[in-house]
Amino acid sequence: MKFLPALPFLSALALLAASPAAHANLQLAQKNNCMACHGVDKKVVGPAYQDVAKKYTGQKDAQAQLVASIQKGGSGRWGPVPMPPQPTLSEADAKALAGWILAGAK
Repeated sequence: MKFLPALPFLSALALLAASPAAHANLQLAQKNNCMACHGVDKKVVGPAYQDVAKKYTGQKDAQAQLVASIQKGGSGRWGPVPMPPQPTLSEADAKALAGWILAGAK
C-alpha cells in the first residue's frame, strides 16, 4: 500500500478552508451594498477591487488606509466621485473587507 505525501493533502485542505472565508467576504460586501459601486474586476462607480489591490501593493499600512477609507469615506483618490462613509460597519467587518480586497477580492 502506498501512502501519499501529506503536502498535497494539506494544500487541498488549506484551499477548502480558505474558500468559505473568501466567499463570506464577498457576501459581506454584498450585504453592505459595496457591490453597488464596486466590481471585483470591473469599475462600476468606484474602482474595481482588483485595481484597489494593485494600487496598494507593497504599502506597509495598506490595510489601515483601506479600513479608514471604508469607514470614513473619501474623495480624490479615484476621481471626482466621493466614496460615502460606512460608519455603521464594525471595525472587524471593515478589516475583513480590506483584507479580502487587498488579496485581490478572490
